[in-house]
Amino acid sequence: MKTKALSSFFVLFAIAAGIVALTPAAFADHSEVTIEAAIGSGAPGCEETAEGCYIPTTATVDVGGVVIMSNPDTAAHTFTAGTPDNGPSGEFDTGLLMAGNSFEWTPDTVGEVPYFCMVHPWMQALIIVQEVGAEEDDHGDDDGKMMHMEGAASATGMLSDGTKVSVWTTAPAAGEMMEITIEFDDVEHVNHDIMVTQNGKEVLNDKGAHHHEGKGMHTTAALASADPVEITITFQGYGVNDPKTGPIGEVVVFTNVVPEFGTIAMMILAVAIISIVAVTAKSRVVPRF
Repeated sequence: MKTKALSSFFVLFAIAAGIVALTPAAFADHSEVTIEAAIGSGAPGCEETAEGCYIPTTATVDVGGVVIMSNPDTAAHTFTAGTPDNGPSGEFDTGLLMAGNSFEWTPDTVGEVPYFCMVHPWMQALIIVQEVGAEEDDHGDDDGKMMHMEGAASATGMLSDGTKVSVWTTAPAAGEMMEITIEFDDVEHVNHDIMVTQNGKEVLNDKGAHHHEGKGMHTTAALASADPVEITITFQGYGVNDPKTGPIGEVVVFTNVVPEFGTIAMMILAVAIISIVAVTAKSRVVPRF
């Protein structure tokens, strides 16, 4: 009787811990954000991609924080507050930012600041300036997207040069888009292609993605079901300009990908499983090289 009660306690504890682990933090640090001009954005088409022409397309920063505007592209761009229809609004203007250069802006007023490139007007994005410590709002900004990196990765693999590749995903759901955060550990200026399929149907095919700090977010089309997805990452080298370095062309494939529980929750769940010996665990992530 005591054993049964103890087992029940562990199960309830594991469920409660899982719920807590999956609940996002209500507040986030937005003291600094980096925005990059997308590689190849000097030609129309970036506005049709999941990442947009400026990455992230919507960024959140605290009043008094720092917005770093960077241009890793080969073409020169401007980051100009305002819109193509109404022209510059005056909050900031980088002027012509050449390849490899950056510009910093510190906002002093809460509000939304749209901006665009005066040379390539299809490039448009938004900066949301909020009070310090404001409650986290789901604007889809870079910090919000990277929240998927809290807890254990949904899948982890490795390139032949030893670079760890991890992905975090939102839960697959019929009619909903899946957000996928990818990180190449301890490297910068990573270029890669990413393809995502569900039951053999392609739901994302981003080519030539560039992540300045080795991490970024991708969004699939609306999924047909809640079934797991397969993620194929093709590495395209380190660097901004050619020739790029690294094991170019290497492919990492993650199959049956669904989100992980938080690490602590998984540890507690493992204790519950050992205690009652009544639950079987199925591996959900199988990296293939």
